Amino acid sequence: MAGFELSEEYQDLSDTVRDFADNVVAPVSAKHDEEHSFPYDVVKQMAEMGLFGLPFPEEFGGMGGDYFALALALEQLGRVDQSVAITLEAGVSLGAMPIYRFGTDAQKQEWLPMLASGQALAGFGLTEPEAGSDAGGTKTTARRETVGDKTKWVINGNKEFITNSGTDITRLVTVTAVTGQKERGDGTVQKEISTILVPTETPGFKAEKPYNKVGWNASDTHPLTLKDVRVPEENLLGAEGRGYANFLSILDEGRIAIAALAAGAAQGCVDLSVKYAKERSAFGHQIGKYQAISFKIARMEARAHTARLAYYDAAFRMLAGKPFKTQAAIAKMVAGEAAMDNARDATQVFGGYGFINEFTVARHYRDSKILEVGEGTTEVQLMLIARELGL
Repeated sequence: MAGFELSEEYQDLSDTVRDFADNVVAPVSAKHDEEHSFPYDVVKQMAEMGLFGLPFPEEFGGMGGDYFALALALEQLGRVDQSVAITLEAGVSLGAMPIYRFGTDAQKQEWLPMLASGQALAGFGLTEPEAGSDAGGTKTTARRETVGDKTKWVINGNKEFITNSGTDITRLVTVTAVTGQKERGDGTVQKEISTILVPTETPGFKAEKPYNKVGWNASDTHPLTLKDVRVPEENLLGAEGRGYANFLSILDEGRIAIAALAAGAAQGCVDLSVKYAKERSAFGHQIGKYQAISFKIARMEARAHTARLAYYDAAFRMLAGKPFKTQAAIAKMVAGEAAMDNARDATQVFGGYGFINEFTVARHYRDSKILEVGEGTTEVQLMLIARELGL
């Protein structure tokens, strides 16, 4: 990837997913968006292509690729349908990746093959009504209960905005919960937050009514209720009390994936605007001949290009084993803003048609706002960047 030129293998993957996005995903996107329906057939075909297993080793049913391969796929899907792209992103980086990074051998053998194959989805239950950006405000609790020779976690609490948590193929949600507390050196008490694997068929686990969202209408998002949910003690994911730290590292990686999705959305707006500007005429000329339109689209292209370079850089650092937290935050912020700004400008280029939901630019306009909020708000990214600067 030296010089940010894609190798033949990466380029082939990108081209393959681009073709799939254009010929399989795009034709049904408007239908699923209007119906707020989950695209099971599209997800099944992505699974058959191996997209859910891209960054995982073959021993766990993966494709033996890496995180950058996942990012390239997300960029191409994000061009045409952000709902489909976020289903893949959340299924891999939030659903399966925590198990791969922190799971025991037994947990990996049990869960990764079905998640990497795309036959099942998993969600990550972090956000709560009073704990979003400040995940330290987690109120969900998990306590040990021993009956006979068996010890279980008993979990109680509520989660919000959990992607892939209520589909027909959802089999697991990793839940963050307070499992204890410890005293700091200054005398204050700090919550110890752990992560616990909760199979969705467990009694007491309930995915509530899905949200009526502004965008990402074909993705699956629910609030969750956990009432006396009992799972085996060995369902603890990673070390007890390390759930908060582990989730932060997962989000660092996930910001690269979200940035790739957002870069794709930004590029999709460019591509659609260029095509429309060459087809649409006004006052005797194609509208692309007018400087007001051509300059607007040129600025859109600059944003998409910058967003792509930003996530390439963060991914390169990650794969090289170098620190990448700040670069991931920059990529996520720059790409998210590029997607939102390009969606607004594309809507302006399309005029009245940009306000009609069946047009892709209208969906991008509704979908892109969450890219400045989800998996770390723009303000959180600025905080991380400023902190790295010593501010």
